[in-house]
Amino acid sequence: MHEVAVKRDHAGMFFQLTKRHLLVFFKNKIRVFYTLMVPVIIFIVYIFFLRSLELSTVVSVLESADIFSDMRTDELNLLINTLVDSWMLSGITALSTFTVSIQTNTIIVCDKENGVNRDFIASPVSSSVLIASYFLFNFVVTFLICFVFILICFIYLACLGEFMLTFVAFLEILGVLALTTIVATLFTTFISSFIKHEATLTGLVAIFSTAVGFLMGAYLPFSQLPKWVQDVCMFIPGPYSCAIFRHAFMYVPMDSLYSYALGAFENADELMSSMMNSFGYNLEFFNVEVGTGWQAFAIVAYSAILAVLNVFSGRKLVTVLGAMGKKGKDRRKARRARRALARGGVVSTDASSSAAVAATVSAKSAETAGTISAEPFKAGGIPDVSTAGVKPEAEGSGPGLCEEPEGPGDAQQ
Repeated sequence: MHEVAVKRDHAGMFFQLTKRHLLVFFKNKIRVFYTLMVPVIIFIVYIFFLRSLELSTVVSVLESADIFSDMRTDELNLLINTLVDSWMLSGITALSTFTVSIQTNTIIVCDKENGVNRDFIASPVSSSVLIASYFLFNFVVTFLICFVFILICFIYLACLGEFMLTFVAFLEILGVLALTTIVATLFTTFISSFIKHEATLTGLVAIFSTAVGFLMGAYLPFSQLPKWVQDVCMFIPGPYSCAIFRHAFMYVPMDSLYSYALGAFENADELMSSMMNSFGYNLEFFNVEVGTGWQAFAIVAYSAILAVLNVFSGRKLVTVLGAMGKKGKDRRKARRARRALARGGVVSTDASSSAAVAATVSAKSAETAGTISAEPFKAGGIPDVSTAGVKPEAEGSGPGLCEEPEGPGDAQQ
């Protein structure tokens, strides 16, 4: 019964911590907006600048293969446009699982930098429970934001008359989204576990978001990268996530195009081969073709490997950074104030008078600048800090800094 009660307490703490992380993230509306705007901005850039280029590239490939010789119809154009849009939107969605996930880790790094982990460690919360809550929080945020982006993509396709997905295809997209979000969460959390400062993470996000889009084949077909780059990138989960997303988005319009080609062209197989090669639909691992089933298996395998790596590096997520963070800075400030007063001949022996000590340093500095004039020290050895120009510290700035200053009589006691 005791073990059951302990497990129940751990489960309650786990969900409460996850709820806390979610509230902290979604309470900051600006953070949520910018996190969602990352894939949306790429989507807008594609619509206005890259879409026509992608379409012209595919059309030129087909014309060079003598596919469009006097047989280009509106239906065929619609199918090709649908494939091009689905190809690009699926790549942006796959990319978003990684970029949104690493941006979400800002909460984890901020908790570490600001000393919030110190409070967690001091409480009866297991480190394993805290680490697991960070993982679930990252997964939920990444999945929700990417799901919203997928809905935006569906609305765009519907407005152009290119929405051809069935309900089964929609469920498959959701399943692929969940699978790729898991591997993205494990991958980015493992990287972020070694980061201690928000500024470092911000710089990493900028580099990561730029590079990973090309390395996973989101912006251009993966087959167009140099062969050695392809072989190296196959050792990271990004290309597999992008490829399986493209299969989920494109297999319905691809089947529609094949059905159309069988009735309109004698060389339907040549058309489909040209389209699949131009889209980079298939992957090759050292000249061995990796189909959709093996792509899903690779994602599951990478998830297992990353889970093991996170077990060993997970403790770094809840590392207490000693004197780091806002609380540590306030404590260092108070210690410097006490040392400054000691060098001036005034020694504070009462720990509860730290507010008076800090305020006295401010008053003496202001007196030197000629802004205020502090009274001489009183007999008790504690200066009078009741000057109107001294402002109290902000609430929660550190231990003892928000307390009322004591009078000389209390200090003497």
